[in-house]
Amino acid sequence: MCGRYIIREQEAADRYWRVHGPPKWIQSFNVAPTATVPIVRRARPGGPAPNEAVLVRWGLVPYWAAGVAPKFPTFNARVEGLATTASFRGPWARGQRCILPAAGFYEWQQQGSRKQPFFVKLADREIFGFAGLWDRSRTAQGMLESCTLITLPANRLLAEIHNTGQRMPAILREEDHEAWLSGTLDDARAALVPYPEDLMVAWPVSPRVSSAKYDDPDLIRPLAKDEADPQNELL
Repeated sequence: MCGRYIIREQEAADRYWRVHGPPKWIQSFNVAPTATVPIVRRARPGGPAPNEAVLVRWGLVPYWAAGVAPKFPTFNARVEGLATTASFRGPWARGQRCILPAAGFYEWQQQGSRKQPFFVKLADREIFGFAGLWDRSRTAQGMLESCTLITLPANRLLAEIHNTGQRMPAILREEDHEAWLSGTLDDARAALVPYPEDLMVAWPVSPRVSSAKYDDPDLIRPLAKDEADPQNELL
């Protein structure tokens, strides 16, 4: 599961994915489900660049839902159900794949009766992309575009942190970006593998991140020794 992440450095992200016509998005240190988020997807043929960036709702609203968000959460899509889950099998079959730009994310570790949030980032690059799906649903006011973030069984590091569900977001390797955006279904499926644990770092952060009303750089600050639980020192 991944229910919070951070977005930074739009200009670098624009160059990284070679997008055209990018919308302006706001940096956030606490992106929560239902927020408007940027995605990168394949542009229509004949455009000035191979990819385009658009702003969509995080929490997929299927095309058949007439713009009404399902009662069950759709901000994450389990890789095991992409081809069978009603909300996701359409976008998966139609190749409506996208990348959600990110600079890090949060996961919660169960510690007795409380949950300790951790900030997780990559050690080998500052900007990366989650694998996602997007869809378009017609409403009375027009078209609503939305997305979901794909999750996988966790690597060792994330299994220790997300110790109740042992899941992690599908982080794309750089060499798999093209296959994810425009490859075959087999190519795309092959790109959905856990990111190497030795290329990730994590540390405990303030429980303020659990509330979407907080959004500031201090959310990713490592807890001081006198604030952190001794169990967290192994990470």
